[in-house]
Amino acid sequence: MTERRSKLEIILNVLSAVHDGIDKPTRIMYAANMSWNPTQEVLKRLVAEGHLRVIEEPSKLRAKKRYLITEKGISVLRYFKGAEELLKI
Repeated sequence: MTERRSKLEIILNVLSAVHDGIDKPTRIMYAANMSWNPTQEVLKRLVAEGHLRVIEEPSKLRAKKRYLITEKGISVLRYFKGAEELLKI
């Protein structure tokens, strides 16, 4: 049985996915290996904290959302990648 991921690991997975160019919510969900509701909660939190920016593209049925990482989000990734390297994880 595998260990559960911490909230920090989940957030870093989402930020990494967006940083790598995955910008649609469903694709982010798959890349971070999450289900839909937790993905939506994490995305809302990251947007509210300024780590991600959301762009809504108009569509005939409903607006399509795309997510972009902000400078703040990139600095968080750099910080934790550096810590990971120092700890040799």
